[in-house]
Amino acid sequence: MTTVVRTRGLSFEDFEVGREFVHHWGRTFTLAESIAYSTRMMHHNPMYFDEPYARRLGYRTIPINQFLVYSTVLGLSVEDLSEAGGPFLGIEDLVYGAVTYAGDTVRARSEVLTTKVTRSRPGWGVVEWRTTGYNQRDEVVVEYRRANLSKMRAA
Repeated sequence: MTTVVRTRGLSFEDFEVGREFVHHWGRTFTLAESIAYSTRMMHHNPMYFDEPYARRLGYRTIPINQFLVYSTVLGLSVEDLSEAGGPFLGIEDLVYGAVTYAGDTVRARSEVLTTKVTRSRPGWGVVEWRTTGYNQRDEVVVEYRRANLSKMRAA
């Protein structure tokens, strides 16, 4: 039996400043998964599992955990931006927008902000994107900048 290796993802050269990606998957959230996520992450803020408490804070009901929203939006972008591998260098300027509730569907899009060839790691470059998550009403729910090392094709 022969193993077929399929290279997936984009290389450094594919990321031109200004290029936009509309990530094709969306994700509909449920309250149960948000409560399970909050419990697993030991994020015991009662607004994520106690409806009377959430209402006292001004929410119409229990909101979806914002960290789950962020990590889901990041996940939606992986196939287009970083599936080929390369170390994740972090995020900056993370801002939450509209509150996400059970039943909301979040989609994502990204734009290439900068690209830079590295001197310290030949054959690699740093790519920075702005990723925006938005709901079915086109309200921004989360936005941030992130960077990854990206391998060059010639390497």
